[in-house]
Amino acid sequence: MTPKHVAIIMDGNGRWARKFNKERFFGHNSGINAVRESIDTSLELGIKQLTLYAFSSENWSRPSAEVSALMELFMLVLKREVKKLHENDIRLSIIGDRQRFSSSLQKSMSRAEALTRDNSGMHLVVAANYGGRWDIASAAQRLARKVAEGVMSPDAIDETALDREICLSQEPPIDLCIRTSGEQRISNFLLWQLAYAEFVFAPELWPDFDGTAFDAALED
Repeated sequence: MTPKHVAIIMDGNGRWARKFNKERFFGHNSGINAVRESIDTSLELGIKQLTLYAFSSENWSRPSAEVSALMELFMLVLKREVKKLHENDIRLSIIGDRQRFSSSLQKSMSRAEALTRDNSGMHLVVAANYGGRWDIASAAQRLARKVAEGVMSPDAIDETALDREICLSQEPPIDLCIRTSGEQRISNFLLWQLAYAEFVFAPELWPDFDGTAFDAALED
């Protein structure tokens, strides 16, 4: 049975680059092909939603040159790929705390989402400056404000109320989470949303994760 919603932790770009004695950015750039492969495979298989962990809230601690290069790559990919997504009837959403991104990158994100908003095909979600703990804390803050404003009582705060405030609350539950590179941890990714997901820890480094590897993860 094909899962409706697959989430992927795209791990291993840096190690892949080291295999070729290249800088880590070489791996990040090469990983774009794996993103395309995963999108194409999802379309072929009829997967309704694909959520990709692109940049965690902890990634800011990486060397400044690498972070700057990642931001430039993110901007380039948004400009270059969004038209292809639109042509394939794919809706793009970006989740995470955008305030730390540059104003120009925030505008590019908003434009990409606006262009694809009415598309009814696959839903592609990119998690950028995202952390599962941030997500839950932000949801709790929104509920606390409602209590402070008298909109709801503290006793009304339950799992359902919190779930409504969490990222992806309107989306189908995650059926499968894949992490590449063989590492077996979730790295603060969608902590709430992964409660009932299946997990596959694929051995391939992210740039090597092609359609065949995706099929193998689904078969597993």
